Amino acid sequence: MDDKRNLIIAVLLTGLILFGWPYIASTFFPTPAAVTAPAKAPASSDGATTADAALGSPAAAEKTISLTDALKASGRVRIETPKLGGSLNLEGAKIDDLLLLTHRTALAKNSPPERLFSPSGTKNAYFARFGWVGTGVTVPDDKSVWTPSASALTPATPVTLRWTNSQGHIFEIALSIDENYMISAKQRFTNTATAPVEIASFALLSRTGKPADATTGGSIFTHIHIGPMGVFDSKPNYDWGYVNVADNAGGEVKFNTTGGWLGFTDKYWLGALIPDQKVPVATKFRASGNIYQAQFIPTRYTNVAPGASTDSTARLFAGAKEMAVLNGYSKKLGIPYLDYAIDWGWFWFIAIPFFWILHWLFGLFGNFGLAIIGLTIIVRGFMFPVAQKQFASMAQMRSVQPKMKILQERWKDDKPRLQQEMMKLYKDEKVNPLAGCLPVLLQIPIFFALYKILLLSIEMRHQPFVLWLKDLSAPDPLTPVNLFGLLPFDPPTFLAIGVLPILLGVTMWLMQKLNPQPMDEVQKQVFSIMPWFLMFIMAPFAAGLQLYWVMSNLVSIAQQKWLYSRHPILKEQMAKEAEEKAREKAKAAT
Repeated sequence: MDDKRNLIIAVLLTGLILFGWPYIASTFFPTPAAVTAPAKAPASSDGATTADAALGSPAAAEKTISLTDALKASGRVRIETPKLGGSLNLEGAKIDDLLLLTHRTALAKNSPPERLFSPSGTKNAYFARFGWVGTGVTVPDDKSVWTPSASALTPATPVTLRWTNSQGHIFEIALSIDENYMISAKQRFTNTATAPVEIASFALLSRTGKPADATTGGSIFTHIHIGPMGVFDSKPNYDWGYVNVADNAGGEVKFNTTGGWLGFTDKYWLGALIPDQKVPVATKFRASGNIYQAQFIPTRYTNVAPGASTDSTARLFAGAKEMAVLNGYSKKLGIPYLDYAIDWGWFWFIAIPFFWILHWLFGLFGNFGLAIIGLTIIVRGFMFPVAQKQFASMAQMRSVQPKMKILQERWKDDKPRLQQEMMKLYKDEKVNPLAGCLPVLLQIPIFFALYKILLLSIEMRHQPFVLWLKDLSAPDPLTPVNLFGLLPFDPPTFLAIGVLPILLGVTMWLMQKLNPQPMDEVQKQVFSIMPWFLMFIMAPFAAGLQLYWVMSNLVSIAQQKWLYSRHPILKEQMAKEAEEKAREKAKAAT
């Protein structure tokens, strides 16, 4: 078995993984049934049972209003941090205006910052709200107007919102925010009346519509989960997409959990509700029309005596999925698997260490492209001992090729006998035909892990390399189809082959020239077009991934040159084969 046959196996295995995994997963790892809240307790004391009636179903606004009008419609408290800007709405105590100040919508430096949250009634409304439900008490709703203790919420100045009902009950939400993306909410209810009250606090996220690249369900190797996601009883759950929730019974999915979190994960952004990690809560994803909600509420109401008060604490993460930030919150605040909002996929155990290496290299070089090149060299260095064994196996295989050719001629009409004789030859010559396959098998999970890193890392978003490569998270924009931009038209996507994909095809072709040519004509034809086929396939991918593959090919070529010098038998055999082919061509020409 030569290197070409190994590559065929790699292609087949890759196709099996890509297209066969969904069927395997649905058969052996079916989507678990949602866990519903228990209904044993009386309705008056079961928070999960009565919360729905108080919260109501998600409802779309009667008409869409502009963002400017929405921001002027009510009083607001400014939000000012190094990474977040915007405001919170005093009507309904909604956090509904958030801008990600360190992430812009486009490459230009004057591009506006990315908007994460927008007020209710706007085109892409997305907001969070903290509130209460209870019996025998009037609770604030989404129209209640709160009184703030300050005009701005900053890391140095918390803000307390206060609302009092007609019975004299006092509701307070003490909000604080850190330097990154975490907002903490301490909710306090004080019973100033003469009768006891049963009450429970809740938190919800509501968004209108869904991202264009939202997934319909769980993720597989090359896909990413975008949509409802949570961690329930220390188990990350990617099983529910927007469509799945809408199609489920009643348009909702319920889970009971102690600890964890839930929310909506986008490719680069996350909105997540985080309850007190020691309090049992009932969580839910809901869908109604194009409105989607995530919410949690304690499974039990709290009985508050006259003159007493009760507190609860919750958090809201609203920001970019920066790995170091997410990982820091998991460790510092004890929030399980918050970094799993980044869907690393099945090969997470490879992707996460590689990410940290890439992150370290980025800090070292200050250029993400150089970091990718450095990571490529590290990966290829790690694989070098295996590559040595592969070449040794290739040398052994090529040394028996003359005997193999004799067997093929002798038993060409008896395939079973040919297989038996080939196995006997391998045994007599102490050749393992599968030894050369190991590097290919190892490269598959490494490639998919790197694919995830380069696709999902917001750290690579809008990061330049050199010259025309201004964004390594986007495809290579320079294509000869329009003479590198000199002709005033944009070619179709399938024809927009950038410089990096072309280099990928060329370097793969050079690698093939260095490798022994397959004896089988079908294999020879397949691999003659493989470099150019992959050139088109890889063209729409992120330039960072293309850069990795081109650099990997160049390192492989250098390794092959050196290894050929260590295995002269292989080089001599290749020269003999080339001479034989030349003689055959000359004979055929005459």
